[in-house]
Parts: sequence; structure tokens; C-alpha cells
Amino acid sequence: MFVNNANGQRGLVCQYDVVCFDEISGVSFDQKDGVNIMKGYMESGEFSRGKESIRADGGVIMVGNFEVDVQHQQRVGHLFGPMPPEMRDDTALMDRIHSYIPGWEFPKIQPKQHLTDHFGLVSDFLSECWHRLRDQGRVNKLQGRVHFGGALSGRDTNGVNKSVSGLMKLLYPDPNMPIEDADLEWAVKLAMEARRRVKEQQKRIGSAEFRNTQFSFSMGESGVERFVSTPELQSEDSISTDPLPPGQVWAIGPGGQDENVGMFRIDVNSGPGSGVRILNQPPPGPFKESVKYAEQNLYARAKHLVGDRDPREHEFSIQLRAFDAAKAGAGLGVPALLALCSALLEKNLKGGLVVVGALNLGGSVDPVHNAVNIAEAAAAKGATALLMPISARKQLFELPDEIATKLDIQFYADSREALLKALLD
Repeated sequence: MFVNNANGQRGLVCQYDVVCFDEISGVSFDQKDGVNIMKGYMESGEFSRGKESIRADGGVIMVGNFEVDVQHQQRVGHLFGPMPPEMRDDTALMDRIHSYIPGWEFPKIQPKQHLTDHFGLVSDFLSECWHRLRDQGRVNKLQGRVHFGGALSGRDTNGVNKSVSGLMKLLYPDPNMPIEDADLEWAVKLAMEARRRVKEQQKRIGSAEFRNTQFSFSMGESGVERFVSTPELQSEDSISTDPLPPGQVWAIGPGGQDENVGMFRIDVNSGPGSGVRILNQPPPGPFKESVKYAEQNLYARAKHLVGDRDPREHEFSIQLRAFDAAKAGAGLGVPALLALCSALLEKNLKGGLVVVGALNLGGSVDPVHNAVNIAEAAAAKGATALLMPISARKQLFELPDEIATKLDIQFYADSREALLKALLD
């Protein structure tokens, strides 16, 4: 791969643009320091032969197969399981991988569906075009237009930049072509997802230095911070540790005489206009009441909650999504208010957070009478933090130890304190 020690001939990475290892699990190194040579090359593009340092440009692709499906693979190990034993758990080697492409999302090629009847480019010509494009870069197209979040390390940033540059060269082979924001955003999301997939496996192996995997970016100087996740880690009915987009909040309704505790997600969009419009048709009566109280509290306490932004000059579209048998959405005034404020401020709420609390027209928070049941429901759905009215504090002394250790329970006295504790720092 690197050099023939017998005759000094330079190896594959010096001769080709890309070297692909198929069935990577069967690859072995004939030298004990083979993995270290690989890591050095992946980091700097150089390797040593005696006193000589050799530079090469060949990219490395490793292709492997799971023995089981993706979900089972994640339960029994991690997504680098198909790698050879000497590479499988090496987080330092993983850290040098720019992206992990989810092969399980690729369809099997169907000629009638995926192949064209039109003219195409001869593969020799197309490969030569791509070879020439390797001499160019597109990283400068990101400068001033895309800003990465604080969770990305130097190697994360390098990997994302490399992937975005490659994608942009495929879409815009002419370096003078203006790149549209929508295409740039698509490429950044895809590159971040592919790099985060690497980071998640390092985190799963247990290295504390890789624990922050909440990748995010913003477009422009004043753009909204967007968080990028990997689809295989997402579950529709469980709570992720990634912050939700502005205007979204996880909530648990306390239930009532005819309804048990239930988990909900409230989604709010803000735009020009006035008033609050509930998209659920017909809107559940109890939720309609919760939204009414949230709306009136937002208008009455706007200066304390959202500063100089005037909620009366915005139209809010709000939707309730139920994830349990409970559908009415009673007692969700505080979560609804926080979703409205988050949409208006264009700020994310903390990841893994569930908000609990009912409002009344006067602005005070109603007491919670079944705090232990609510906390148990939050933990069962994967929440890592729970925000509750201070009136529930004494009830939680009865919370089982295994639940108490899973949840970071915080309390608030009024809606403004709830908002400050819920907003992402």
C-alpha cells in the first residue's frame, strides 16, 4: 500500500487518486506498526521509509459489511465493528476518518430505476475530470457564509471541510460558478452527519474526550444555529440529547381524571402577521385552553420574556404532536409559552429537556400533583433533564433512586425563570 521494502517501489497511495479496501474485515498488516503508519498517513499525507519521508495524495476508502442489521449492530457494539481487530477499537485512527457513509441507506441498483437511456460520459474521461478537480478547493466558499458550532474539534472541522469541498466540486465543477445557499447548506448537513457518525462511535467505545457530539452550524452572521444528527440514532417517540430547532419543545402533560400522563411535542413557527393559529383540526379543547393562556402571558409579559421583540407583530402557527394514548394536551401552558418564545427569539432549547407546567391567565403556575409519575415517564422516554414547578419539589423525595440518577431535575418559580433555564446557553 505504501512502499515495497524489497525494491523500494512506491505503493498504491502514490500511484492512484483513491485506494479502496473491499471487505475491510479481511485486511491484515504484515508489519506490527502498520496501523501507526496508516494513522500517520491519514493525518499528514506522509509516511516514512527509513530516513526518507514520502508524500502521497491517494485517498483511502474502507468498505465493510455488518453480519446483522444496523439497530442490532448498535446494541451489540458499534458501527466500526467490520474493521480488522487491530483497527476496530482504535479511536485515534477513527478520529482521522473524514466521513462515514451509511451504506445501508443505498438502494440496490435497479437498471430500470437507476440507469439512464440518455448519453453519458466515458468513464475514462469522467475520471480524468475528477482527477483534475482534485487540484482545486472549495473551502474558501464556506468562509463568511457558514459558521460551525463549538462541538467541532479541529479534526471534525477538517473532515467536514473536506467533504463539503468535494460535494461542491461535483455540483459546481467551475470554480467561478456562484454557489447557492440551499446547496451549500445541504452539503454542510451531509458532511456533518457523516463526520458525526464517526464521533458517535468513538463516544460509544467510551472515550470521554469525544462525548460532545452535538454538531451544529449557522448560515450567515446572524443565522439560526442548526443541529445535525445521524438518522440511525433518532427515534420518533424518544427524546434526543440534541437541541430541537427554535420553536420546538418536549412536554409532558399531567393527565387528569380521564387521561394518563402523556408525552407531547409542541412545534411553533413564527412569521409576519398577528395571532396564534393551531394547526391541529379540530384542536383539542384542553390544548386550545393551554395555548390561549400561553398567548396571553406572552403578550402581557413580552418585555420580560422576549425583550424588544413584539409578539403582536408576529403570527404563530402551533402544532401538538402526541406520542402516547393521551391526546388532549391539558396543562401544557408553560411548554407552549416556551415554544412561542423560542420561535420568536430564534433560539434553541436545551437538548434532552422535558418541560412540565400549567399556566393560568394571571401568569402564575398551577401546582403539579403527580410529579413522580411525570418524572418516571420522562425517564422512560429518554429525557436527561426535567424542568418542573417548584411546588413539585417535595413530592420528588419519593422518586426511586434509579430514576433520580438518570434525570437532572430543575425547578422554576415563574415562566421567565423557566425560559432562562430552558434556553440553550
